[in-house]
Amino acid sequence: MTATKKLLRRGLPLYAMIAPGVLFFILFRYLPMFGVAIAFQDYDPFDGFLHSDWVGLEHFRRLFTEADFWFLMRNTLIMSSLNLFLFFPAPIILALLLNEVRLKAYRQSVQTITYLPHFLSWVVVVSMTVILFSTQDGAVNKLLISWGWERFDLLTNPEYFRTMYLIQNIWKETGWSAIIFLAALASVDPTLFEAAVVDGASRWKQMLNISLPALKSVIFIMFILRLGQVLDIGFEHVLLLQNPLNMDVSDVFDTYVYRSGILSAQFSFTTAVGLFKSAIGLVLVITANALARRFGEEGVY
Repeated sequence: MTATKKLLRRGLPLYAMIAPGVLFFILFRYLPMFGVAIAFQDYDPFDGFLHSDWVGLEHFRRLFTEADFWFLMRNTLIMSSLNLFLFFPAPIILALLLNEVRLKAYRQSVQTITYLPHFLSWVVVVSMTVILFSTQDGAVNKLLISWGWERFDLLTNPEYFRTMYLIQNIWKETGWSAIIFLAALASVDPTLFEAAVVDGASRWKQMLNISLPALKSVIFIMFILRLGQVLDIGFEHVLLLQNPLNMDVSDVFDTYVYRSGILSAQFSFTTAVGLFKSAIGLVLVITANALARRFGEEGVY
C-alpha cells in the first residue's frame, strides 16, 4: 500500500495535467450517452426521460421511409468522399513537402502560415467568401465587370458548391492536420537519409522510400478514425454555405436534422438520426480496423 501511495504521489502532476481532459470527456461525451434513450421515446421535456412514452423503432422507421432519405444519403456520401479522398491526402502531402525543406526558419514560417486558418471560425471563412464572391457587390465580380467580363456566380450556382466546400476545407484545415504527420516524420532516424544519400538516392526517392513508409501506420490510423465521421461533414460549414438555390446538392443529414428536428423541437427524431449516423461510423471503424489488422497493419486497437 505504501508503494502504491508513493507511485500515486509521484504521478500526481501528470494526473492533474490530464484531469481537465478526462473531465471534458466525462461531461460532454459519456454522460450525454444516456440521452440516446430518447431516440426510442416520444420525448416530452416536461415529462423527462423517465416518464416519456416509449415508441420503440418508430423514429428510425420514419427516417428510413422519408422521401428525402436517399437524397440526403447521396449528398452526404458525396461530400464525405471528397473529404476522404481529396482533403485527407492534403495534410500528408504538405507534411512530406515541409519535411524536405532544409532551411528551418522558412519551414517553420510556412508551417505557421498554413495552420493559422484553423483558428478562424467558419463564420469568418464563409463571410470572407461572400465578401469576395457575392454576385451583386463582391470584390471579385466588381473586378471582372471592370474588365468587361461576366459575373462569376459562385455562391448560388449548385455546380460550384462542392468544389467551394472542398477548397475551403483544404485551406482551413490542411496545415493543422499536417502537424501529426510532421511529428511522425520527426521520429525518423536521420541515418536512414544519410545512407540513402550515400547510395545515390534522389530527394524524390528518399521521400518515397523513407518518409512515406514512416507515415504508413499513422495514415492507416487517421484514415480509420476518419471513417467514424463519414456522415459528419461539418454542420456549421455546410449550413453557412447553404441557400435555397443550392439545396439540391447542399442538403445533408446535419442540415436536415437542424431544419426538421431542432427547429421543430422533434428531439426524439433528431436523436434517432444522430444514433443512425454514429452506428454507421462505428461499423465502418470496426470493419476497417479488422481489415487493417488482417493485412498486418497497425489498427486503432
